[in-house]
Amino acid sequence: MLAKRIIPCLDVRNGKVVKGVNFEGVKDVGNPVQLAVEYNRQGADEIVFYDITASYEGRGVMLDVVRNTARQVFVPLCVGGGIASVDDFRETLRAGADKVSVNSQAVKNPKLISDAAEIFGSQCVVVGIDAKRNQKGSYSVFINGGRVDMNLDLGDWVKEVSERRAGEICLNSIDTDGVRGGFDIEMLNFVCERVNIPVIASGGCGAIEHFSEVFEKTNSSAALAASLFHFGELTVGEVKAHLKEHNIPAR
Repeated sequence: MLAKRIIPCLDVRNGKVVKGVNFEGVKDVGNPVQLAVEYNRQGADEIVFYDITASYEGRGVMLDVVRNTARQVFVPLCVGGGIASVDDFRETLRAGADKVSVNSQAVKNPKLISDAAEIFGSQCVVVGIDAKRNQKGSYSVFINGGRVDMNLDLGDWVKEVSERRAGEICLNSIDTDGVRGGFDIEMLNFVCERVNIPVIASGGCGAIEHFSEVFEKTNSSAALAASLFHFGELTVGEVKAHLKEHNIPAR
């Protein structure tokens, strides 16, 4: 088994880290740069920044936050939100990001994935996917922070994402997001069975056991969490010690 990654996720709105439930009821948590520095100290394997309203508000990337963080943090930094072009990729990478995550804009313009992979390399391209169960017994892809149902089948979309040479997928279940009942094991297996690229589990982590569960029951390569870390309930080090007790190799 490859070593698993633990990734704190910082959702940023108006320069502040925020957290909500099912994408709603959002409240401020703190300063993104200070939180990133703390997670770096705790031994995070990566840090993800999402500007959660950039696509919805038609704005660009929060490059000042990226630059300030990159100067002080020495683990890979993945940045998403408001990425609409190859130039946005270039500017975000120049500001200090190691990876760039595209979500809404990739659905609207899938060629962005293959263009970015060709220019910057697949390892720089992460495709974030927000998905939810539908009445047909499958999953639909949503954009704009879970606001817009694209009536796009999740299975079809992950296949295309992989074929367009994305480096990895960050799969967020809207059904479990912020609910803290555990990762969406069923949806993760649905995606992991269809692609050969790394899949990051996102949405729903609420207890230390959820980390071992997601790695024991799915082929996810990483687990991403927000509120558990932001509110000081767990440290990254405690999660890694827990995985070690379960004989799950972590970075």
